[in-house]
Amino acid sequence: MTALTVTADRMKFLRLALAADAVVTGVNGLVYLAFAGPVSTLLGPDAGLLRGIGVFLLVYGIAVGLLATRRRISPAGTKAVIALNIVWTLGCIAAVVTGATDFSTIGAIWTIAQALVVGVFAELQITGLRKIHTN
Repeated sequence: MTALTVTADRMKFLRLALAADAVVTGVNGLVYLAFAGPVSTLLGPDAGLLRGIGVFLLVYGIAVGLLATRRRISPAGTKAVIALNIVWTLGCIAAVVTGATDFSTIGAIWTIAQALVVGVFAELQITGLRKIHTN
């Protein structure tokens, strides 16, 4: 087995973690864009805010997806994704805890749940980076 094969095998876990993040993020963004009114009614935040978040999530999901498709996944790019995922996780929790956004009960539960999912993606991506750099 060559070094390139070993590296590619180790990269599979990271590639999968990034790809899953990209798909979930992109779908979430599309839902916020396409159904901002009904989602606003269900979750609480203003439809305009949800559209803005939807655009961000869609662009971010595409960027993460592109990163996942590179032959050699950039460690710096992955670290940026991890950092943004951690910021997103903490920001969502802070928004619920401080009441900065007018969440319904369902909205608060949804926001905490999706923050946990994003936190898990960050952890999986950290694990994937470690696998690449393991001897």
